[in-house]
Amino acid sequence: MDQKSFLKLKNLRHTLHQYPEVSGEEKQTAERILDFFEPLQPDQVIRNIGGHGLAFIFEGKEKGPTSLFRCELDALPILEKNNIKHQSTIPGKAHLCGHDGHMAIISGLGLFLHQQRPQKGRVILLFQPAEETGLGAAAVIEDAKFKKIKPDYAFALHNLPGYEQHQIIIKKGTFTAASAGLIVKLKGENSHAAHPEAGNSPAEAMSKIIVALQKLPDAMKKFSLITVIHARLGEVAFGTTPADATIMATLRAFENDTQVLLQQYAEKLCTQIAKEYGLEISFEYTEEFAASHNDVDAWEFGNEAAKKLKLKTKHIRLPFRWSEDFGLFSIHTKTLLFGLGSGKNHPQLHENDYDFPDNIIPTGVKMFEEIIDQIHH
Repeated sequence: MDQKSFLKLKNLRHTLHQYPEVSGEEKQTAERILDFFEPLQPDQVIRNIGGHGLAFIFEGKEKGPTSLFRCELDALPILEKNNIKHQSTIPGKAHLCGHDGHMAIISGLGLFLHQQRPQKGRVILLFQPAEETGLGAAAVIEDAKFKKIKPDYAFALHNLPGYEQHQIIIKKGTFTAASAGLIVKLKGENSHAAHPEAGNSPAEAMSKIIVALQKLPDAMKKFSLITVIHARLGEVAFGTTPADATIMATLRAFENDTQVLLQQYAEKLCTQIAKEYGLEISFEYTEEFAASHNDVDAWEFGNEAAKKLKLKTKHIRLPFRWSEDFGLFSIHTKTLLFGLGSGKNHPQLHENDYDFPDNIIPTGVKMFEEIIDQIHH
């Protein structure tokens, strides 16, 4: 990548970093991306896909496969604590996951495609909204406009602190876990605190559920994990026994079918405890992510690209426990999600002082360029 292109992408990322927008609110971010792509003359632009999402289509002269390269528009609702010149100007919001860098990489791919259209088939650059909440991929896929661009392959990367800069982290099969936020609500009866026997407090049942949920994965044959992240009992009223309780937990598994079983068992376990104490119970789910599954054919393209670029590559044995809503694309097409090292001692994702390292932008662009070359030339 020439210095002029790199500086253009670096400046774009810094601007995006200064003006972060959280999931569902990415209107100005999308406008900035539109402005960047206007001189690049894509053959078609699809706006407002799945919310504020954008898709830029570059057509080849010959018939061929459709490949999609995806990044994320949204930032996090976290306060940035950093002394960088391009730090967030929006209090309590910041690009602390590197989505600004991912957008810069896909924008770099736009610069490449402007100069070198695919020979056959078409390439789609997708800027997806609302990844952090797990709602964005579903909204894009369910959007009628997605039918026009349904790809044969879909590719994405995520920067990974803890690995050497420019290193490629790759794996066949599951790359990131499925997860879901479970909300359990218990309802009993109030009474005066002087006469707790006259009511039905969910306190003991809540305590049992917290312990039981976290032990449940021990009974599963395949990897799963339940982490209780919040619990609330009644209100602050010293004269009253509580009638309501809420337990929130994150459920994870490496495979979608294991995740389904885990959710079923968790509900059954909580229901049994609630019944034992004569309590009403209800369940809700939020922030649901499918497992990201790397198809063998898509993996071959990524692995070959890393070889050709002579990049240090780490083939991991176990999937990552965190989730990425790119996993939903895995259900609909052949996908590859891989990691791009952002530094062994780099601050971790979602930490207050995290900032995407600009010098790995060209590496991400080159990886995707090589994949395009294999599929479309």
